[in-house]
Amino acid sequence: MADIVKQILARPIQLADQVTKGADEANSFKQECTDIKLKTEKLSTLLRQAARASNDLYQRPTKRIIEDTEQVLEKALAIVVKCRANGLVKRVFTIIPAAAFRKMTSLLENSIGDVSWLLRVSADEHGDEYLGLPPIAANEPILCLIWEQIAILCTGSLDEKSDAAASLVSLARDNDRYGKLIIEEGGVGPLLKLLKEGKMEGQENAAKAIGLLGRDLESVEHMVNAGVCSAFAKILKEGPMKVQSVVAWAVAELASHYPKSQDLFQQHNIVRLLVSHLAFETVQEHSKYAIVSKATSLHAVVLASNNNSNVNTVNKANKDDVKTHVPHPLGTNKSNQMHNVITTTMSMKGLTKTPQENLVNGVNQALNQLSKINGNNSMMKQIHVNHQHHLNGVCSPGASNKGRENEDPATKAYMKVMAARALWKLAKGNSSIFHSITESRALLCFAVLLEKGTDDVKYNSAMAIMEITAVAEQDADLRRSAFKPNTTACKAVVDQLLRIIEKGDSDLLIPCINAIGNLARTFRATETRMISPLVKLLDEHEPGISREAALALTKFACSDNYLHKDHSKAIINAGGAKHLIQLVYFGEQKVQGPALLLLCYIALHVPDSEELAQAEVLTVLEWASKHAYLSQHEKVEKLLHEANSRLELYQSRGSRGFH
Repeated sequence: MADIVKQILARPIQLADQVTKGADEANSFKQECTDIKLKTEKLSTLLRQAARASNDLYQRPTKRIIEDTEQVLEKALAIVVKCRANGLVKRVFTIIPAAAFRKMTSLLENSIGDVSWLLRVSADEHGDEYLGLPPIAANEPILCLIWEQIAILCTGSLDEKSDAAASLVSLARDNDRYGKLIIEEGGVGPLLKLLKEGKMEGQENAAKAIGLLGRDLESVEHMVNAGVCSAFAKILKEGPMKVQSVVAWAVAELASHYPKSQDLFQQHNIVRLLVSHLAFETVQEHSKYAIVSKATSLHAVVLASNNNSNVNTVNKANKDDVKTHVPHPLGTNKSNQMHNVITTTMSMKGLTKTPQENLVNGVNQALNQLSKINGNNSMMKQIHVNHQHHLNGVCSPGASNKGRENEDPATKAYMKVMAARALWKLAKGNSSIFHSITESRALLCFAVLLEKGTDDVKYNSAMAIMEITAVAEQDADLRRSAFKPNTTACKAVVDQLLRIIEKGDSDLLIPCINAIGNLARTFRATETRMISPLVKLLDEHEPGISREAALALTKFACSDNYLHKDHSKAIINAGGAKHLIQLVYFGEQKVQGPALLLLCYIALHVPDSEELAQAEVLTVLEWASKHAYLSQHEKVEKLLHEANSRLELYQSRGSRGFH
């Protein structure tokens, strides 16, 4: 950078010397040329000072200010050259208006002010001095304010950098254009450096600024290329929780404006780190959502010292009851002796910490006892190595646990809110992140937070589940692998979604309705408990909820669902026909279409239903076919025709029996 600045400064310094020399040689307008010379000498001194400080100069304003200064000096040189004319005739015909000299003097004064400001703004120590705005800022004062703050980010103290980042936050929040200018003027690099190296307040301000700057695809792409992913990953793993929560918010902002960044965040383990924060103090080992870990069995840790051929058997151990027939290298008696020592040690010690800490302490104590029994042989060393390896997997699933327990409850709660929001944005339409989330504890965490979390974390969790299930809806393999009906995670999520839908008066209602609809193909024919609550919502006064309920039920009753006939019957049995007829006749236009589509599917799949005949669904469909705005969609028009034909075949005969 210093070499670039020196190259920029070389030309104006040469011009300043030429102006000074030309002013000395002037034959006319000597007083005016003397004034120009004095201004130029002062400007030349400042330019040489800038050249000596080229390592510290902030490049963006330097380039613009020096370019303007160079143009001013070229004009000054042109004037003094005219004043060097020899001979009476040349002097007579060399007419320079007095206003030209006044204007040139003013331009030189402005250049002096600009270069002086540049030297001050690039200085290492600013203190409380107000730097003001240079003359160049007359047309665009905000640009120079941005220059000043970025320069402080580059050269100021940590406290000054924090204040500068806070100023950039205010500018970026106020106006999208200001955010663009901050990026164009090189603000991203210093902000990332402050995020990595600053004090906690400075890190928070830097993370806020980065999140606010990512308002469009180009801006986020620029920040990703500048290394924002690695900086975020480092904070989420090691930083203070207050900063981590702001970083999680920033991740959500960047991912929502630049979907391609989802995979880049995934590559930097940010999804795993966010899940770790979500799981912290959410899913406990003793809860009804307990997670069975491969490394939570003390016996499994001991047996992990076996050779590679026995590893798969060891992994089958669970925390409740370890049943294995793997021969131990020290013999059966030795193995039993080890198990007894571990059990005795665990029971003798007062273990009052978390399950993970108890596991670590208990096994360490047990292994110390075992080393006395068996001697300090190589096998015991190997057990210690394997023990550490497995416990690291249990106790350090992602972000460091160090210090998190001591955070205040409000900070912990906000961290979960932002982690859930980030996972919501990252999961949208991304199958790779879908795998990372569903193969971790995240689904269980979302289920617990839907039940016990604050309002904000409930909403973000519901939105995350909606996006995860939307990905599953589009891919049968993903759906079968992640949402098996008999798994703890799937049961927990569905239970909470249905609880909210049955309650029916929550802001979470629409995302939960959508999520259940997305999972429509995972439910068995006998599992119809979600149908009735959705049917009740068809009678909801709020049109948006009725519309979403109709769309969700359509996913159960549509022809693509293998169990469409069973689900259609369940909708009829729950009283869906009468609600749908009311919506088709009297609902708002945005509700009429989905209601008619669902009614067509039901009539198509269960045309011989007595309930449909009694409700005179055939009459409704005939009425709808005469109103073009209801059947303008090609799919609805085709279904309406097929449903009419089926009902005429089955119900024109059956309906006579009903009268």
